[in-house]
Amino acid sequence: MKKSIQLLLFLLTTSVSVVGQQKLTLEEIWGGAFRTKGMDELNAMKNTNQYTVLNFDRNTKTTQIDLFDYATLNKVSTLIDTKNHKELESIDSYTFDKAEKKILIATNSNQIFRHSFTATYFVYDIASKKLSKFTEKAIQEPTFSPDGNKVAYAFDNNLYVFDFVSNKETQITTDGKKNAIINGITDWVYEEEFAFVRAFDWNANSTKIGFIRFDETNVPEFSMDLYNPGLYPTQSVFKYPKAGEKNADVSLHIYDVNASKTQKIDLSNYNDFYIARLKWTNDANVLSAQVLNRHQDNLDLLFVDGNSGAKKVVLNEKDKAYIDVTDNLTFLKDNSFIWTSEKDGFNHIYHYDKSGKLKNQVTKGKWEVTSYYGFDEKNKTIYYQSVENGSINRDIYSISIDGKSKKRLSLKTGTNNATFSPNFQYFINTHSSATSAPYYSLNDSKTSKELKKIQSNEAVEEKLAKYNVAPKEFSTITTEKGHVLNTWMIKPKDFDATKKYPVFMFQYSGPGSQQVDNAWNATDDYWFMMLAQKGYIVACVDGRGTGFKGAEFKKCTQKELGKYEVEDQIDAAKVFGKYTYVDKSRIGIFGWSFGGFMASNCIFQGADTFKTAIAVAPVTSWRYYDSVYTERYMQTPQENASGYDNNSPITHVNKLKGNFLLIHGTADDNVHVQNTMKMVEALVQANKQFDWAIYPDKNHGIYGGKTRLQLYTKMTNFILEKL
Repeated sequence: MKKSIQLLLFLLTTSVSVVGQQKLTLEEIWGGAFRTKGMDELNAMKNTNQYTVLNFDRNTKTTQIDLFDYATLNKVSTLIDTKNHKELESIDSYTFDKAEKKILIATNSNQIFRHSFTATYFVYDIASKKLSKFTEKAIQEPTFSPDGNKVAYAFDNNLYVFDFVSNKETQITTDGKKNAIINGITDWVYEEEFAFVRAFDWNANSTKIGFIRFDETNVPEFSMDLYNPGLYPTQSVFKYPKAGEKNADVSLHIYDVNASKTQKIDLSNYNDFYIARLKWTNDANVLSAQVLNRHQDNLDLLFVDGNSGAKKVVLNEKDKAYIDVTDNLTFLKDNSFIWTSEKDGFNHIYHYDKSGKLKNQVTKGKWEVTSYYGFDEKNKTIYYQSVENGSINRDIYSISIDGKSKKRLSLKTGTNNATFSPNFQYFINTHSSATSAPYYSLNDSKTSKELKKIQSNEAVEEKLAKYNVAPKEFSTITTEKGHVLNTWMIKPKDFDATKKYPVFMFQYSGPGSQQVDNAWNATDDYWFMMLAQKGYIVACVDGRGTGFKGAEFKKCTQKELGKYEVEDQIDAAKVFGKYTYVDKSRIGIFGWSFGGFMASNCIFQGADTFKTAIAVAPVTSWRYYDSVYTERYMQTPQENASGYDNNSPITHVNKLKGNFLLIHGTADDNVHVQNTMKMVEALVQANKQFDWAIYPDKNHGIYGGKTRLQLYTKMTNFILEKL
């Protein structure tokens, strides 16, 4: 009788537990079940205390650019609605002219690489409500002149200017040619690694355009087979400089709009260099350019005279490892400028006069500035984001330009981002944390007080709560070598410290990156929660080389990419293996891209520590990756052969003991499938058994249709079977 009651109670308890924890599925995760609401294409206006948002009406399938007032959050007007313009199928993105009377609208966008695309563009006059085209061509990066009378753009590797007053198009360059000459648009490696596409800029009075010309004639070509639906595959051929190979020859030019003449700026004193940024100062006759040497450890900020072409170095920065290029260079009204630098060991804000003389280091401390938001000229106040409240958090601060009166403006711990009103009276704060979905609020910039809620995501939080998953637990671990590393863990909800659990580790580990951050879930996080529901502990560790803990921690991997990062993941796994509730014989690791490089190295070099690894789109030798990224951290293979080869997974394939799944897309223009093919051959010749999957015509993200669902199903099954 007593046994029957106990059995009944057990069955009841078990059924409540099962019902209580709804199971996450890959179909839900990749079907968008946990998608959050946001403010798409949020843009602060420059001339009025207002902002715009791009809204899509799912019922009518129309798109609107809506104008809102910062002070009240009330909608002022709808600037344009596609339902009133049948020729405008959709609004993909938009920009205003300086006077904010016209809008450039992109539609029918076609992706080229990660950031670049062509699109059909319309110009919309807000007052007259007239929508017009200035060209039938699918063009790149159209940009209004400051006076709003012209637009410059690129087409087929050449630069053009269209004059709205005369209704005339002028072709600035004529030598543009695919895989040879590019004018005003960056080549593949600049776009990917310096993260910009538009390599031209208007001066303040709309009379000159500065631009970069790329001669990639002698850059080696890379080809990819595209299988497509047709009977025969086609090939995509593009210029891709691998480490140590020839880069594009770059040159700097200034086009005089009135004289219709172009002059080339003499940079002959530089050899094998990059022009990492160009930007006109507030002086209409002074163009700034940032010139980096090939090792990227020496940067010159040049000021170029727009008439004579004369140049001078106003600021020089050197680093024993490398210099990160940013978009933080900001010219103030007196042409003094804001600059950010790691020169004291942490990324901080500096103020220089117009001649390049240091006026003041604005921020100081053993913490990093992570975003520069702007300068309030009236109140002499700078607004920025930093990790002063802990390297896994982000907060918004204000500080006087003299470095005094610092104030924390964000109210909640987690990740805070800000969009300030033009007069800096208000800011829209976006907050999230590992337990709080994105929350948008209007805040006062002086008092930091929240004035009004704009958008929240309680529905997503409530939906996730039904699955009763355990949240991330943030902590630090100390390895046997004494390194203190940030980490998070997701444990099964019914975690029992007397049991033994397998551990599945996730990491990226690339230079300056961060995966252990106090922010709301990315899509992978729901997958990790699903694995926790299946009885796994999922853990993530940011080892040496990752960001936001100072230059020394980040740059210690110089010339040895993959050495210390792999050490730290193996050592972290050994720390986990000593926990009483961890089964140290069942530790796995997963990563994508740089993380795939790491997962491969860990299963080989940590063969006695890791049972299973999944590597997606991995670099397998830095010899196969691009020049700008790789040489920043490794110099060239000719200079540092041992650094390249000793840390390549291919070198260590004969050490494989565990279960290894290797995955790649054949149309990956970034980390070429060549990487996987080379490692497959090495594994075969080492007589090692492994699993692999190839995704035809998929790029570095491996997505489209049911691809992600199939991929994550494959990885899940592999974990369940092999870990």
